[in-house]
Amino acid sequence: QKAVVSKAKKAISNFKTRAGDPVGVRVTLRKTRMYEFLDRFISVASPRIRDFQGLPAKGFDGRGNYNFGIEEQIIFPEIDYDKVNKVRGMNISIVTTSQTDEEGYELLVAMGLPLRQKRKKVEEVAEA
Repeated sequence: QKAVVSKAKKAISNFKTRAGDPVGVRVTLRKTRMYEFLDRFISVASPRIRDFQGLPAKGFDGRGNYNFGIEEQIIFPEIDYDKVNKVRGMNISIVTTSQTDEEGYELLVAMGLPLRQKRKKVEEVAEA
């Protein structure tokens, strides 16, 4: 469970990157570390997000897994704001054993993840 550096596959002049340049870091958390991270995010970090209304329910991929992004890493209390040279964001993917988005939604809500209410699609049948 150590971090893996992601490197650019090809050069992109607008981003001033060359092929092979480090562009990010990825880590997979499992078991205890995963639950500790989720607990810390739910109870400590998410309340520190400005104007937080809950995570959008549209981040499901069709197979019960959920993806969302955070714009500032400084919402975590472990990060000292004075030592941060630039505020960066992160993407978080939660992989579940659920088969459908509905099962995944219910599982994550039961775990305490602050998801917004799913919007019900109202299908009105016009009577002729």
